[in-house]
Amino acid sequence: MTIQVLDPTHETESKPFIAAKGLKNLNGAKVGIISNGKKGTFHFFNALENLLIKKHQAGEVIRVIKKNYSAPAEEEIMKEVKKWDAAIAGVGD
Repeated sequence: MTIQVLDPTHETESKPFIAAKGLKNLNGAKVGIISNGKKGTFHFFNALENLLIKKHQAGEVIRVIKKNYSAPAEEEIMKEVKKWDAAIAGVGD
């Protein structure tokens, strides 16, 4: 029996980037939630949305659901993300 071990690292160098500055607070912020669409996310994101608005004074919470739970977010979602002040990506089962 032979065991093959694979190297999971990417073969090319990644481009350097500068992380975005964090928000001091969420007062009036537009916060997006990207869900993988599994049933376990629905109630959790309802509670999270309520918390963002009532406790952290988020101005607006936008919720989107990916079409494929195991794939990256679609291009139309990524275009919308640029309009948000903060984004949360979540998974659930």
